[in-house]
Amino acid sequence: MLDITDLRVAIGGRDVLGGVHLSLRQGQVHGLAGESGSGKTMTGLAVLGLLPHGARATGTIALEGRDLLGLPQKELNKVRGGEVAMVFQDPATSLHPMLTVGRQLTEHMRHHLKLGRAEARERAVELLGKVRIPGPSEAFGRYPHQFSGGMRQRIAIAIALACEPKVLIADEPTTALDVTVQAGVLRLLRGLCDDLGLAVLLVTHDLGVMSAVADQVSVMKDGLVVETGPRAEVLRAPSHPYTRSLLDSLPDAPAPLAAGLADGAAEDSQEDRRADGESA
Repeated sequence: MLDITDLRVAIGGRDVLGGVHLSLRQGQVHGLAGESGSGKTMTGLAVLGLLPHGARATGTIALEGRDLLGLPQKELNKVRGGEVAMVFQDPATSLHPMLTVGRQLTEHMRHHLKLGRAEARERAVELLGKVRIPGPSEAFGRYPHQFSGGMRQRIAIAIALACEPKVLIADEPTTALDVTVQAGVLRLLRGLCDDLGLAVLLVTHDLGVMSAVADQVSVMKDGLVVETGPRAEVLRAPSHPYTRSLLDSLPDAPAPLAAGLADGAAEDSQEDRRADGESA
């Protein structure tokens, strides 16, 4: 679905990505892990052409065989939100505080999908229900501050899915949430990937989060992918010393941690439902 080959990004003459190789497949969650500054977020931003001013990117980012790095700006604008969408780390800043949830959901649907006002509203309410927002019809007319952090992140995911993208980039989508709410958001992402056949790039510094939902795992260090493979293989028997050091730094042994979070993401606990359903 999405193949990144020898992606290099330089800012101010300094290389921040030194030749990244990644492949995302339909219906799979690909976890991208590493410490802060390793290049994870920069990789996701490069896919959407959202690099900082003055950045220079080379290599290939192929979406179903079409190189996104070579697209004119007008064509790239059609890809953003339409074929590739992104969920940012903090919904408190990624959602506009002065616009209703419905307005933020329907604007780009009307632009990309050319839907009328009534049809866009109907689809927006359906999406809010899909991401488990209570009372989606009423939620349509409310503002972001009227929802809890977990609900805001679900709304951000609904906005990202509004135009039926093929690829979803989730940049640290659970960092600002407490543990019980994290499980609900991760479970939602996993379910949407399975149900809609999305290719998901899950950017995270938390190996525990990745162990709960990822099919494939890549580990980044200093702008390079140092290890890639199936989740169980990488987390249980890493081949690179850096991956081993990340696992050794966890407070619990990797296998129990992965199993515990996987179980948490597979079950709807009463505590998760309560925490996720409360308004701010």
